[in-house]
Amino acid sequence: MSEPCFDCLVIGGGPAGLTAAIYLTRYHLSLKVVDAGKSRAGLIPCTHNHAGYPGGISGKELIARMKEQAQMYGASIVTGRVTRIDRIEGGFRAEWGEGSVEARTVLLATGVTNRRPPMDEDLHDEALARGLIRYCPICDGYEVTDKKVGVIGSGSHGVAEAIFLRGFTEDVTLIAPDTAHSISEEDKARLAEFDITTVDGPCSAVAAHADCIVVDTADGHYTFDSVYPALGSDTHVELAVQLGATLKDGNLVVDSHQRTSIPGLYAAGDVVLGLDQISHAMGEGGVAATTIRNDMAKVRPIKRERLREGR
Repeated sequence: MSEPCFDCLVIGGGPAGLTAAIYLTRYHLSLKVVDAGKSRAGLIPCTHNHAGYPGGISGKELIARMKEQAQMYGASIVTGRVTRIDRIEGGFRAEWGEGSVEARTVLLATGVTNRRPPMDEDLHDEALARGLIRYCPICDGYEVTDKKVGVIGSGSHGVAEAIFLRGFTEDVTLIAPDTAHSISEEDKARLAEFDITTVDGPCSAVAAHADCIVVDTADGHYTFDSVYPALGSDTHVELAVQLGATLKDGNLVVDSHQRTSIPGLYAAGDVVLGLDQISHAMGEGGVAATTIRNDMAKVRPIKRERLREGR
């Protein structure tokens, strides 16, 4: 049986996957990146939290620059959604709509999808682009300093996000997405300590206007400068499940070098439990790529030989 044609298959073209692709190609390893084009980073209108860009940079531009850099060193990047992955002799085989590929190792950088509030998709994306809807208080809490902020969420997760945002503004309202709030007595006391208003649901509609966003609740309309949906997210672990990789709390379990429980399978970025930040994902991508290189070298020494003329 012939050996897999690529050293590594990277599934996912966000910050983690593309960082790994840059590293791997610069290690003179062969790889293919299959990207479904759904990276959360691509939705960021302008991040001011990414080091090296004092004026900020859009997620789309950052991804485009990283893709160009990886391709400059020889990375093959194709658009597609991998739907199946199997272990084969010497590595893995992955399939997507346009074809299949075999590789000695696989890096999963498939990320997560935020759960959205109840509103039209186009309107949501427009509101997101204008900063009326925000998903990451770590990334852009500074931008809502002293603004009127709504958080759609409940339970410990919603409470934690509302309290985090209280460090940027004193005007924070926590709105239940469904019916009445489900909050422990301890969390109620913490909300009172931080002077955070709570409003019961259901939160039935969200409407964006020129410079504000309106949330419709059972208690009436509430107008905010920005709204943070704290509704959780869905981690893209389907391929890992197919291979039998270990999960914890819906995330892929990895060691300190980004190895999963399956030999030859690595993971980086938001699909792994950790700080959901571009810089963190990029760091994990670099660690994963270096681990892949070093693990492969233990099995078959990696030697670069200069091609001689006429060879």
